Amino acid sequence: MSRGGGRALVAGDARRFLRSRVRALTVLGLWSLLESAHTFLGGYGVARALDDGFLAGRAATGAAWLAAAGLGALLGGFALRGVFAGLADLVEPLRDGLVRRAVRQALAAAVADPARAADARAVSRLTQQTEMARDSFAGLVLTARSFVFTAVGALVGMAALAPVLLLVVLPPLLLGLAAFLATLRPMAAVQREALDTEEALASRVGEAAGALRDITACGGGAAVAAELEPLIAAQERLAGRLAGWGALRTLALGLAGRAPVVSLLAATPWLLGRGITAGTLAGAVTYLVQSLLPALDTLMAALGSAGTRLLVVLERFTAAPAPKLPTPEPRTPESRSATAGPAGSEEGVVAAELRGVTFAYGPHARPVLQGLDLRVRPGEHLAVVGPSGIGKSTLTALLAGLLTPDRGAVLVAGAPARPAGGGGPDPRRTLLPQQAYVFTAGLRDNLSHLCRGPVSDDRLDAAVAALRLQALVSRLGGYDAVLDPLRLSQGERQLLALGAAYLSPAPLLLLDEATCHLDPEAEEHAERALAARPGTLVVVAHRISSAARADRVLVLDGTRAVCGTHEELPERSALYRDLVGVWDGEEPVAPA
Repeated sequence: MSRGGGRALVAGDARRFLRSRVRALTVLGLWSLLESAHTFLGGYGVARALDDGFLAGRAATGAAWLAAAGLGALLGGFALRGVFAGLADLVEPLRDGLVRRAVRQALAAAVADPARAADARAVSRLTQQTEMARDSFAGLVLTARSFVFTAVGALVGMAALAPVLLLVVLPPLLLGLAAFLATLRPMAAVQREALDTEEALASRVGEAAGALRDITACGGGAAVAAELEPLIAAQERLAGRLAGWGALRTLALGLAGRAPVVSLLAATPWLLGRGITAGTLAGAVTYLVQSLLPALDTLMAALGSAGTRLLVVLERFTAAPAPKLPTPEPRTPESRSATAGPAGSEEGVVAAELRGVTFAYGPHARPVLQGLDLRVRPGEHLAVVGPSGIGKSTLTALLAGLLTPDRGAVLVAGAPARPAGGGGPDPRRTLLPQQAYVFTAGLRDNLSHLCRGPVSDDRLDAAVAALRLQALVSRLGGYDAVLDPLRLSQGERQLLALGAAYLSPAPLLLLDEATCHLDPEAEEHAERALAARPGTLVVVAHRISSAARADRVLVLDGTRAVCGTHEELPERSALYRDLVGVWDGEEPVAPA
């Protein structure tokens, strides 16, 4: 949609909205008439107090006129109270309507493209931009109303004192207003461009944050940075342009706000020569300095910031849902399949071993693991349990070579888990975290990316059958179908990642709550299939059934650890006894 079309839609919507709020506008207008009376009495009372009172030697008359001006101030305060009470009837319906429109736009975009349902632009409109529109509209209504009725009171007052005053004051005032209005359109264009850039940057950053693993696996960090840097530079450039237009607006504001006073002072000898009294001049100065010019300053500041911001924001709510930003062609992490491969294990060598391992996240932090000794035999199925945050994921990260212990040694197949200078995937083990790794590529690639070289359809069929993935593979369109990870549920992603782990030749599989999005039956079948696969399986369990299926269970309890079978651990570990009670839905047994 063109910018002119957007402005036309905004104007049409504004007219319909205001027509539906006639009662609220009438209430505001009636209250504001009292503000006009306050302005009129302020300058007129000063003029009469001087001419008819103090300068004429009648102090009581002067004091009475000043009291009348003070009464006008009380009327203005009373009017302002009524204005604020009626403002909510005009402002809150606008916000509610924008929220409904933002939700409709987001739902329409989600239906049109489910993969982009969680769009950062929709969130920005629903939260930040609706509140921005509400606050801008409220401020604009208050300042515009105040200026209009203040100007009416001041101009009527000057005309009542001496019509010739208008010939002196109005020309510089209108000139400053014209200069200011000339800055509104270009400033709105810059603000519109700034919002476009902000939304584009938010969208790109959101997409990058959701695909960090794909970006890292494909080595796409530099490409993503190159894509974001122009948007960041554009934001910086637009901020400079906004500052420049703001400076011009300030000059126009100074012209409109100061030139009328200077003009009046310069014309004073001429006015006195035409019979204008000192009280009339004082009244005119009062109108300008205390009423008209402060209201004008406030109005111009509001139009220059809140007004243009409101126009730009409303255009985004009246426009059709923004088209999708172009997305770069996805790349598959081929480097992983080029390096993954089987690792032989010598007879008698343990699958994994921790020797006196201590680890803490920082030199002054409390150790997560302390002096831990553990030997996992080849072909064993080990479950790791413990409260949240106790160190289960830390243990799997140590076994995967992602972390280095502060003290002790971590061995996999008899060699350090993190070999010095080693880079890339390690063929000795495969780690499946809770967030399953599925990338935009063919289903065949997603199932076989942990293998060295191509994988035959027979092997794929065997893995799919072992994990009961036939229905999922069929629904996705077969092995050659291209996957969009955003269209998959969390459980479907985990099933595909488990299929890749099943095909992986790595003799050690590490599952860090990699089945948490599966139902208990699917989880049980997947774990049994992976345990039956040649190799060793270490599972971070979040259900008692996972621990019950394992050959042994490692219980992490602070810096202590107990290892044994599911049957014997309730007698050896009070924590495991409590965990079994919680998992079974029973009252936990109090520790001995």
